[in-house]
Amino acid sequence: MTAGKSEMSSLGEAAAPTREPSHEQVAKIARALAHPARVRIIETLLRRSTCMACDIVEEIGIAASTTSEHLRILKEAGLIIGEIARPRICYSLDPRAAAPLTSFLNRVETGHPPALPE
Repeated sequence: MTAGKSEMSSLGEAAAPTREPSHEQVAKIARALAHPARVRIIETLLRRSTCMACDIVEEIGIAASTTSEHLRILKEAGLIIGEIARPRICYSLDPRAAAPLTSFLNRVETGHPPALPE
């Protein structure tokens, strides 16, 4: 199937078109993960369903202000969600957010380039 074209589902309905992730989406996620502390934050959130920033600071062992900046970058990339639970913010992963990077890396691993634009 080529990018942007839909196919029929098993029920005979047209499935939503599949789109290749944009280069910008892939790069934004890759940049967000390009620091060891941010990778450790993601690993921390993988071990827990939700986590307060102070717990993340304690687990990864860096200053609260530095952790806050790393959390901001991950949140801007859409990898994490921060919900206010007064007086703190409770963070969790958005598992769908990594899909553009995962799709790109799967193509790299399998050696399947994306289709050329029409």
